[in-house]
Amino acid sequence: MAQAFHPATVLVLKLALVAALLAALALVLLARWRMMPPAAGGTVVAQPIPFSHKHHVGDDGIDCRYCHTSVEKSRFAGLPSSDICLTCHSQLFRDAPLLAPLHASARTGLPIRWNRVHDLPDFAYFDHRIHINKGVACVECHGRVDRMPLMLRTAQLEMQWCLGCHRNARQHIRPLADVFLMQDKRPLSAQEITQLNRLLQIQSTRRLTDCSTCHR
Repeated sequence: MAQAFHPATVLVLKLALVAALLAALALVLLARWRMMPPAAGGTVVAQPIPFSHKHHVGDDGIDCRYCHTSVEKSRFAGLPSSDICLTCHSQLFRDAPLLAPLHASARTGLPIRWNRVHDLPDFAYFDHRIHINKGVACVECHGRVDRMPLMLRTAQLEMQWCLGCHRNARQHIRPLADVFLMQDKRPLSAQEITQLNRLLQIQSTRRLTDCSTCHR
């Protein structure tokens, strides 16, 4: 019985099938890579102005809320406007070349295009306001920014990392007065933890780890 296809045609079809499978695999891997949060472990994100948290927070003692004005009342912490920066730098280091983008922003009215250090994918819902008002300190996710000459990613913010905190939320909260302090968490007694959880009305582990909590 004669073959329906010439051997060369069969080879071409097989190669085409293998190529299609490899292309599909490459697309899946690319999509997975693009959905991953930025890498952690000391990665520096280039910025239009090399802003030093170590100098402003560690040396000068500027509170997080002075620049990130909406962190207590919005999903987003917010970035400082040029006017906020100029409350100091209209007088201090006015002629420093590194601050040229700041003065250009003030002159033109165009905001400085800061680059995100943490950029979660759109399918992950995160609200700074909720975490801050439930006693989750800035250092839990951002690390000791008061020691960072340049801002680093200290946490990868993958789902398992977030779930690790949500599964043991009682151990990751602190009194609201300590949320913005740049220091390691003070050990709390079992009684203090219980009182703090009651005061802050921390939800059950089941609710905190429900899919709808972060994926809406």
